[in-house]
Amino acid sequence: MKTDVIQIDPEVLGGTSVFKDTRVPIQILFDHLDNGLTIEDFLISFPTVTHQQVRAVLDIAETILSSNHIVEWYESAAR
Repeated sequence: MKTDVIQIDPEVLGGTSVFKDTRVPIQILFDHLDNGLTIEDFLISFPTVTHQQVRAVLDIAETILSSNHIVEWYESAAR
């Protein structure tokens, strides 16, 4: 289930969102992709994360970004 791939726990990296059952922040995936690296590069660097977890996180991001509520969320986050 997609909701089982992200963990936010104050005891793990101070509540930073991580791939579930790892200490790998979700943001690092997006940093890798933003720097031109591939999913495979990311998975080699972080072997505790599975390809299925990466796909699920990317699917979640796509769902959020294509939502009809994206403008509201964007404006709220920009405050």
